Amino acid sequence: MSLPLAGRNIAVLMGGLSAERDVSLTSGRACADALERLGARVSRVDAGRDLAQVLATLKPDVCFNALHGAWGEDGCVQGVLETLGIAYTHSGVLASALAMDKAKAKAVLAAAGVRVPGGGLYDRFEAARSHVMAPPYVVKPNAQGSSVGVFRVFEGANAPPRELASPDWTLGEEVLIEPYVAGLELAVAVMDGRALTVTEIESRTGFYDYEAKYGEGGSVHILPARIPDAVAAQAMHQALAAHHALGCQGVTRSDFRYDNVNDLLVLLEINTQPGMTPTSLAPEQAAHMGVGFDELVLWITEDGYARGGADGSTGRRQVSGQSAP
Repeated sequence: MSLPLAGRNIAVLMGGLSAERDVSLTSGRACADALERLGARVSRVDAGRDLAQVLATLKPDVCFNALHGAWGEDGCVQGVLETLGIAYTHSGVLASALAMDKAKAKAVLAAAGVRVPGGGLYDRFEAARSHVMAPPYVVKPNAQGSSVGVFRVFEGANAPPRELASPDWTLGEEVLIEPYVAGLELAVAVMDGRALTVTEIESRTGFYDYEAKYGEGGSVHILPARIPDAVAAQAMHQALAAHHALGCQGVTRSDFRYDNVNDLLVLLEINTQPGMTPTSLAPEQAAHMGVGFDELVLWITEDGYARGGADGSTGRRQVSGQSAP
């Protein structure tokens, strides 16, 4: 049996420099394993400051970008790959940079008619001195993912999180503070120009933080979500609208809160390079729609390669050598 990626040279970018390094290594290993099963010659690249030199030596047909967080997901690595003329997966420079800057992304999404939380950016020391809004509210770094550095401030709290003023804080001098939206945690993946389905996330830690996302037994994914059909349709429509408004490509995942008491759906953020293990949210949704993990990795790779490569072409093509639709 012929393998779709037989003989192809694919570099999987993983690890990187951000606080989400461990998550990226997990995603990268899973994707590299899938690409090898598909017949590719895979180079597993722990991306560092010498990335350009490493890739110039490897000369891959395409880079599968499994990096998460700052530098790997915010347009910086995408700019390196554009300069080198190497095809790569997921979104381009502008969409990646915009999606990673939560405050700017919210402004664009609101202008496109997507409902987002209120709040705004504050100096972290100001936010640490006193409440900048009445609790309950959520504090998060403006340019991180995976719930790194996220705090929930409960109603009746005497003071903001003291960690914001710590000299060990490395997550930016400004923090995004938003009113807390009670209700259900939802997620919608977008692939190939369509929203897949809606997952409901039930946290075992009381709040969908880093521990709930990645700790063993930290959360349960309920698919499809236990919400009215009209709300599911709205979430899928909003995820697709967000994907297009920011100019995203490949697979994205939008995260929502649904206040089922007041029937209020709010998009919290969009992830341009979502987690990629067989139990991650986007692959789970793809599997629910009949697309297995290896098939999903193949599609993402083909989609990235089809948008151009080292010869500067931008026509539709496939890394497997077959004609793209």
